Amino acid sequence: MARFSFFGEALPEIDLDELKGKLIVLEGTDGVGRSTHIGLLKQWLENHGHAVLDTGMTRSALAGKRLKQAKEGHTLGGITMSLFYATDFADRLENEIIPALRAGFIVLTDRYIYSLMARAIVRGADPEWLREVYGFALKPDAIFYLRVGIDDLVTRVLQSTGFEYWESGMDLHMGEDMYESFVRYQKWLLVEFDKMVEVHGFQPVDASGSVEDVFNDLRDRIDAVVARNGH
Repeated sequence: MARFSFFGEALPEIDLDELKGKLIVLEGTDGVGRSTHIGLLKQWLENHGHAVLDTGMTRSALAGKRLKQAKEGHTLGGITMSLFYATDFADRLENEIIPALRAGFIVLTDRYIYSLMARAIVRGADPEWLREVYGFALKPDAIFYLRVGIDDLVTRVLQSTGFEYWESGMDLHMGEDMYESFVRYQKWLLVEFDKMVEVHGFQPVDASGSVEDVFNDLRDRIDAVVARNGH
């Protein structure tokens, strides 16, 4: 019996029995440290002899560049944005993730369909419609949800990149300025992510500690995932 399954209707001509790798997702809202830990985990896994693919949103050859350009215009509607992200994800799934899993790689992905669904729900999309849109996605081996409170999140964003238009939900007109909008938007996203803990089996990780502490926690958990069923 195949270890992988699809959320909904399967992609055509994909033999799930051929997928020997592991699909591990790091989820969480903006500024929580996902990219940092993907880099550290990739290095650690490779040092232990594993082949690793790391991937993330807007990196597809088909749609990634155009999606970034469209977002710069600040004019994307909610449905258009959802379908653009779904196209980007579908291209990466078919041309990066599935081939890597077939070759026995560990695939580390910086966000997955859950971020895309949470962002779309906050913008008014119907959850049932979204489940159909992303039905072709593979169910991961593990989803680690990096979580911090809103105060920690604001501090981190201010110390790093600063507030960004889309990450602040400015298209939703939620506040008088970017700070107010960021806080309201991210709180809303956190509510949606917290709902997914039960629904999708997220494993919450306290991301409020030092990078080293969070990495050690993730490393131990991922070690257990990689050891399951052999690798």
